[in-house]
Amino acid sequence: MNIQINTGHNIQGNEDLIANFSRIIENSLSRVSDHITSVEVHMKDEDGDKNGRNDKRCMLEARLEGRQPIVVTNNAANLNEALDGAIDKLLNMIEGILGRQQDLRRSNAEQSDHE
Repeated sequence: MNIQINTGHNIQGNEDLIANFSRIIENSLSRVSDHITSVEVHMKDEDGDKNGRNDKRCMLEARLEGRQPIVVTNNAANLNEALDGAIDKLLNMIEGILGRQQDLRRSNAEQSDHE
C-alpha cells in the first residue's frame, strides 16, 4: 500500500509528521491493506492563521483494487483528531464494501450449488 501525504501551505509537512501519519495509517488499515493499492492524504488548515473550531481538515482518498477511489473527509480541532476521524470513516466504508462483495460471492456460490 503506497501512502502519499500532502499538506496545505498553512501546515508544516516535516519528515516527522509525514512518518508519524504514515505509520498511523498503515497500522489502522492493516486488516484491509491487502485490498488497498494506495492512500492519498490531504491535510489542510481551513482558517489559516486564525484559530477556529474544527478548522483542521483531513481528506483521505483510497484506491481499492478494481474499484473507483473512495474519498472521506473529517474536520477536527487538531491534525491528529482529523486524521483519526477520517481513518475511522474510511475503514467503515472499506469494510462495508468488502463485506457486500463477500456476501455477493457467497450468494453466487450457493446459487451455483443448487443448479
